[in-house]
Amino acid sequence: MHWTLEVVPVPVTDMDRAREFYAAKVGFNLDLDDEVAPGVRIIQLTPSGSRYSIAMLQGMPAVPGTKQMSPGSLHGLQLCVTDIEAAREELVGRGVDVSPVRHVGEAGWIEGEDGTWNSFMTFEDPDGNGWTIQEAPSDLAER
Repeated sequence: MHWTLEVVPVPVTDMDRAREFYAAKVGFNLDLDDEVAPGVRIIQLTPSGSRYSIAMLQGMPAVPGTKQMSPGSLHGLQLCVTDIEAAREELVGRGVDVSPVRHVGEAGWIEGEDGTWNSFMTFEDPDGNGWTIQEAPSDLAER
């Protein structure tokens, strides 16, 4: 049996602001923006080339046995790109407040690129949900 990660819920306060941020600024593809039941809205977006999507939910009751996250509480989401400097330039050009590229060295985090698998940058959405971008040697389909 295959277990595939396909949708990650991202807790936000303002659905329209989040849609604008992820689609127009970050560049995710808008898959769905629909009221799937009375008072229940879902916005789903997919990063270009990704096998997973993010979803923002409004009016959706928690699935029994689960907990709801508060807006801004999601951290550690990680995207991979093959050219971190080009990705940074694209995000900055779209108005995203993204950190400098950093890598892990002997004394901790050091500013600057350090090759594949050890070059990172970060950004937050308008609610404070945190993302990390890591440089990878090739697209996921090629690994």
